[in-house]
Amino acid sequence: MTHPPAVQLDRVSKSYRSGSQTVDALHEVSLVVPSGEFLSVMGPSGSGKSSLLNMIAGLDTPSSGSVRIAGHALATFSDDERSDLRLRHVGFVFQSFNLFPTFTVTENVLWPLEFLGFGKRKAQSRAADTLMQVGIDPSAQARRPSELSGGEQQRVAIARALATQPSLMLADEPTGNLDSVTGQAILDLLRRLNVDRQLTVVLVTHSTFAATYGDRTIELRDGRIARDVRAPREPMGARVIPLRE
Repeated sequence: MTHPPAVQLDRVSKSYRSGSQTVDALHEVSLVVPSGEFLSVMGPSGSGKSSLLNMIAGLDTPSSGSVRIAGHALATFSDDERSDLRLRHVGFVFQSFNLFPTFTVTENVLWPLEFLGFGKRKAQSRAADTLMQVGIDPSAQARRPSELSGGEQQRVAIARALATQPSLMLADEPTGNLDSVTGQAILDLLRRLNVDRQLTVVLVTHSTFAATYGDRTIELRDGRIARDVRAPREPMGARVIPLRE
């Protein structure tokens, strides 16, 4: 059975009013991301990267054109239905981690599972398993984010995104606040998840090195896709140790 594309945009445009001017954030962008692909998105500031990610996530609606996620036309969904789709099928990882500072590591990962109606025991088991898979030791799981390194915080953020077992991961500059060694470890982790779980990843980055982890890279300029290139060789992140069972 053929799976529908994880992401499909058809001639998507987005315009904003800024004072008396109209700003075109995206202009007739058409894009297909097959299920299981690792897509890197590059471009200078103001090129439309954040707008593109918001369209894919259903956090914003296009001025024209259509967005489909796993075959679902977002335009036909209510706000509540889009929220439910994000909860069940889309994971988010951000540059600033966005962890709850007063929650423990485990509580941060448990949070989305509560909305899915998990019982306490099942939720705690899922959270512990997911944290182990991203390399967070059990001894750290009772700590709060301020007691962790930046790399550990990002691993917790990835665990929170993975806990609901999404089919699509959206990562917005996930290594932007990390040193190069820690950032590479996070990219290795995202690539392992992509390879081992067939998790579709859309990575927004300014880093040419980070982009090499993708099977394919698109470059946005002035709200348009200026370049769409498939990796001519094995991506740099592919030669990594498999995830622990």
